[in-house]
Amino acid sequence: MAKHNAENERIKRDYFQYLKEAKGRDEKSLDVVAKAIHRFELSTRYRDFKRFHKEQAIAFKRRLAEQLNEQTGKPLSKATIGTTMRTLHNFFEWLAGQPGYKSKLSYSDADYFSVSEKDLRINSATPAQPVPSMEQLHHVIDKMPAGTDIEKRNRAIMALILLTGVRDGALISLRLKHINIAEQRLDQDAREVNTKFAKTFQTWFFPVGGSALEIVSEWVHYLRIDLLFGDGDPLFPKTKVGVGDNGFEAKGLDRQC
Repeated sequence: MAKHNAENERIKRDYFQYLKEAKGRDEKSLDVVAKAIHRFELSTRYRDFKRFHKEQAIAFKRRLAEQLNEQTGKPLSKATIGTTMRTLHNFFEWLAGQPGYKSKLSYSDADYFSVSEKDLRINSATPAQPVPSMEQLHHVIDKMPAGTDIEKRNRAIMALILLTGVRDGALISLRLKHINIAEQRLDQDAREVNTKFAKTFQTWFFPVGGSALEIVSEWVHYLRIDLLFGDGDPLFPKTKVGVGDNGFEAKGLDRQC
């Protein structure tokens, strides 16, 4: 059984380049597109895109609804199915305008990659997510050990998340110059911080009470005074790993995010 189609691979490469260079998509977005197209090719046994027929899309939609998530063993979520179908719709709509495909495909062929209105409503719904209470959060932070540099860092991470709601991707790219303890503000500069959609904005600390503010303040003071970190150094340095008596082990903090 074929595991790829050379013509398909060539046009997919052109499409990925189009998304990256013309639409500004990042590598993570391209991975999602590649996975969706690969799923469709598996369904058609890598048949040439030029031989597309609406029945292929209909059969693929049916198989997708019956497919199981490899990690959970449960059926694919409505959101995953919706994203996959929308991605394929966009791909075939683009494909219909490409040389060599114009005479084989029509723009309306892409419409067969659709989901029902009911599923669209399900995909757009935002279910309530279970979250810990403030009492639980304060309890966890207060019980975290802080005897070593790594433990101090970990506790400060939890405290800053509580104070600001900062995303994990942004959090691990922060530097000392991005936090202002006096004004209780976090500057998320997209030129240096990995923010969502590369947006720059400021976040003021939430009045959450407890020891969170004190913990973060002590951590910043510790970095600047005890470890002599400067503005360009990471707010949360990575763990330095070295060789010990029992193999690789933590050796304190490195000067990298």
